[in-house]
Amino acid sequence: MTDADLTTGERIRALRESRGMSRPVLAQMCGRGPDWLKKIESGERELDSHTLLLQLAAALQVADLSIITGTDSPAATAAAAPLGRLAHPGMPDIWAAVMTRSLTPAAAGPADPVALQGRVDQTWRLWHTSARNRTEVGALLPGLIRDGEHAVRTLDGEQRRLAQVALSDIYRLTGQATAYVAPAELAWVVADRALTAAQAADQPAAIAAASWNLGNILRETSYPGEALRVVEEASALIRPHLDGAPEDWRGIYGALQLHAAVTAAREGREGDAWRYWEKGDQVAKNLPAAYVHPSTVFGRANVDFHAVSVATDLRKSQKAIGLADDIDPDAMPSVERRARLWVEVARGHLQRGDRTAALHVMQMAHRIGAETVRFTPSARTVAADLWRSAPRALRPEAAALAVNVGIATA
Repeated sequence: MTDADLTTGERIRALRESRGMSRPVLAQMCGRGPDWLKKIESGERELDSHTLLLQLAAALQVADLSIITGTDSPAATAAAAPLGRLAHPGMPDIWAAVMTRSLTPAAAGPADPVALQGRVDQTWRLWHTSARNRTEVGALLPGLIRDGEHAVRTLDGEQRRLAQVALSDIYRLTGQATAYVAPAELAWVVADRALTAAQAADQPAAIAAASWNLGNILRETSYPGEALRVVEEASALIRPHLDGAPEDWRGIYGALQLHAAVTAAREGREGDAWRYWEKGDQVAKNLPAAYVHPSTVFGRANVDFHAVSVATDLRKSQKAIGLADDIDPDAMPSVERRARLWVEVARGHLQRGDRTAALHVMQMAHRIGAETVRFTPSARTVAADLWRSAPRALRPEAAALAVNVGIATA
């Protein structure tokens, strides 16, 4: 049998199995039960919902819908799904900086790891405060990558260790700024280099932060079990050092707990999700009220934001909306994180069937962080759903949002 002979259901099953995903996991990611997916895969039920097709494409990391549908489904189109890896003009330069790393030190001046770390910290602040964060941070990353590599190669002793910490931060930031736009091979290289540099520095907080970053990539590429293993190991590594440790060490420990909470929620593990969230909540209670981790933005506001994410991923839409109602979004200094909060709220409204509210909230998210919405698959999924199913009176607004997000409406 050739690929052309496969039905939509057979294609979905083949894609699912090739990614090591169980039927219950994939079904849950689409908000359905395993029996529904079993019927789709066996051909007993037809896949005639374009929204569900988009959700399957997102979960399976497929950018071209025809890979799933072929020509045998009424929902089939040859159009690209508004999901997966997206184009960004900054990627070629970042790719060159990462993938053409020189094996010998460049003939450059002496490196100052303290100044390098200061530049990295400033770039993290830019990531969290700019509505065009991918573009503006992406323009700075090639230089940071090359300078970080130069520092590690030319310094020794304590200076080299400081440079390793800075380089790990640079690669973590690269992972954040290129999420969903970087080729898969670059995403894995960046994650590995961040962890390798942190381990070379032998600094628990840097290792934990790099593990948080690796966990993000594992979760987004459908390896939730591995993501949880990584963040739990990192938590165990840094936990003995927390008494009397700097606030940022406790901040990254808290961020690991929130990462685990969302990962468990996406797997439908409600008890585990809230248990991890409560651990993060306790960390925030033991930090100053105004504390915000410089890269993960862990703090009181982010713990509250994650409660909305957990409830939404568990499909507890009423709870998610109720939690969001009690949040002061301005308590979060990160523009990027505020935009993602409103995307989560929009997902909650869609789960309840309230497309009018979902559209209003998505418009807010786009005004706050245009590039965050444009380059986040879950946001693009919501925008695509609204474009196809918004109330008649709101279709022009839904179409305008789709255009702004980069989804074709022709």
